[in-house]
Amino acid sequence: MEIGISTFVETTPDIKTGNVISHDQRLREVVEEIILADEVGLDVFGVGEHHRKDFACSSPAVLLAAAASRTKRIRLTSAVTVLSTDDPVRVFQHFATLDGISEGRAEIMVGRGSFIESYPLFGYDLNDYEELFEEKLELLLKIRESEKVTWKGKHRPGIENMGVYPRPVQKPLPVWVGSGGNPQSVIRAGKYGLPLVLAIIGGRPVQFAPLVELFKRAAAQAGHNPDSLPVASHSHGFIAEDSETAAEKFFRPTQYVMNVIGRERGWGPYDRAQYDAARSFEGALYVGDPEMVAEKIIHLRKNVGITRFMLHVPVGSMPHEDVMKSIELLGKEVAPRVREEVARWEEER
Repeated sequence: MEIGISTFVETTPDIKTGNVISHDQRLREVVEEIILADEVGLDVFGVGEHHRKDFACSSPAVLLAAAASRTKRIRLTSAVTVLSTDDPVRVFQHFATLDGISEGRAEIMVGRGSFIESYPLFGYDLNDYEELFEEKLELLLKIRESEKVTWKGKHRPGIENMGVYPRPVQKPLPVWVGSGGNPQSVIRAGKYGLPLVLAIIGGRPVQFAPLVELFKRAAAQAGHNPDSLPVASHSHGFIAEDSETAAEKFFRPTQYVMNVIGRERGWGPYDRAQYDAARSFEGALYVGDPEMVAEKIIHLRKNVGITRFMLHVPVGSMPHEDVMKSIELLGKEVAPRVREEVARWEEER
């Protein structure tokens, strides 16, 4: 069972002061968070790609590379790379470079993105949303498989027996597929035999169990061994020494972000009652003290089949010291409890 962190490198207004941290400061803070995550024994750190003012990172590979030479063990991944609006050749080159710098710790998590700013920014048509991802994933995997590539598609000029460099340390370079729970994206990941990441940020996490089964069936039907394919969750949360403190510190920044996105997408207001319901044992927020969060992660493993858990913290801007404390508690207190219980449970099975 792997435990890690994901972040979107948020730069939303401070709830108390209204001040907005600069992009450069937040980027440097994330490097410190990755270093701490490595020191406390976490397995993976993921950085999301966005192209809007309230998120500071448009190039996860560059940010992860800044931390690569200052860390020793932790795996470094995008969360996600918006493959539909990027060039698969450059994506591969960037992460192969990261893989070299980190001595084989890079991963790519690809997705279509839940925000659409990159489509007009890079000149892509949203009407091609599905087609773009399918075609570019096909090319990325072809580059991963072979040093020399011959390929032809609709949305990118073809390649005729050309080499793509550098080559990564890992063979193959890990590629995960991120999904918000769309059955077709789950089936696609299974068909390609790629590990799956589910964004479990609402509802009851146990409701995702049928999607994991669908993924495994699709993998088996395509001739892959489903038992060899990891399944991860990306879930919002925050850890403090006691659950009341965690709940109070995390609510207002989370509410701010959920309401901003909600207005953009036509959702209703996000209130404290929704938040508290999501903090319950069966809810999708992993907010509380170390024991409570560990119990929820164990429950997720046993009932959904998740083999990697990524705590997404923060959701809105929070004091850097609070985020660092949450990472420390996840690594030093939550992760050991989860690993011990999961190992015991697996042995008994």
